[in-house]
Amino acid sequence: MERIYLSPPHMDGVELDLLREAFDSNWIAPLGPQVDAFEEEFAQAVDMPHAVALSSGTAALHLGLILSGVEAGDEVLCSTLTFAASANAITYLGATPVFVDSDRQSWNMDPDLLAEDLADRAQSGRLPGAVLVVDLYGQSADYERIMPICDEFGVAVVEDAAEALGAEYRDRPVGGFGTCAAFSFNGNKVITTSGGGMLVSGDEKFADRARFLSTQARDPGPHHEHSVIGYNYRLSNLLAAVGRGQLLQLSDRVEARRRNFDTYVELLSHLPGIGFMPEAHYGRSSRWLSCITLDPEHFGATRGEVRLELEANNIEARPLWMPMHMQPVFKGLPVVGGSVAEGLFERGLCLPSGSSLTHQQLGRIASIVAGCQRS
Repeated sequence: MERIYLSPPHMDGVELDLLREAFDSNWIAPLGPQVDAFEEEFAQAVDMPHAVALSSGTAALHLGLILSGVEAGDEVLCSTLTFAASANAITYLGATPVFVDSDRQSWNMDPDLLAEDLADRAQSGRLPGAVLVVDLYGQSADYERIMPICDEFGVAVVEDAAEALGAEYRDRPVGGFGTCAAFSFNGNKVITTSGGGMLVSGDEKFADRARFLSTQARDPGPHHEHSVIGYNYRLSNLLAAVGRGQLLQLSDRVEARRRNFDTYVELLSHLPGIGFMPEAHYGRSSRWLSCITLDPEHFGATRGEVRLELEANNIEARPLWMPMHMQPVFKGLPVVGGSVAEGLFERGLCLPSGSSLTHQQLGRIASIVAGCQRS
């Protein structure tokens, strides 16, 4: 039987038309009119004035931290329940991640723990260089609580919205909080450019500096002269063409993923011991991935056993992110709390969530999950 993947790309014919347009123009190298158009259209989509197209979401995080003033030796508070790219970007600068636990209402960074830690740090004169907040699995963090806390202590906020394009926070698109926000167009995201990312900001000088650094920081002039270290982080004109085509389908892709989640709830919520990622009262999740939790005491099977049963039926599922403070590479680094994220990792499973899934496929997946339940 054909394999069902966790979150495969969902392409439409318009991407090929725009890609052909880019080929015909002979703009094959990085930058070009497709990149310019993609930046403008993306900025409009997330209601931000400035967008910089980059080679990856990780590149966007790296530049965002640099331009937010993070330096070697700093500490940066970071969500612990996230993909490794969030913490990796901090270490690129010689800074140290300090991991902050999730709250149970959103699975995102706990604002109360953040407030307590920043207050303690202020008293001892060791405020962090920045706070990197992740919008997890398509759901915004609670910025109405987080931003005043960070503003009180003068700490910059970088928004990692890599998983949350198309989500909303209090009727605003994600990506409009903090000094900047980073998005990802990896192949498994709501929209994809194969590989790519975007950095958005409300500050024109911030965006201009990001463009400068991302094109190897070449000083103006006829020859190649460099006064600062730069990076080869710009997006290909060809991939930008794909992104423009994908962006046209953004609202449809989000609605399809939300329908996936709602279908799983309809088919599985009656089972004992099964839970679903909550949707925070303050926003609208894109449901990038449909996430469930399984209590083996009541469900009768662990999330690992369910995953293996799905795999035996050629269906890809994945545990929730292993918290960063549990990762071998970050062993021994500071963590604020941690038990909520640990529990979610132990019990959590991401089910197939692609926007091209059929109702029949969703029913098959749910039937296999239900078949693992033992009273």
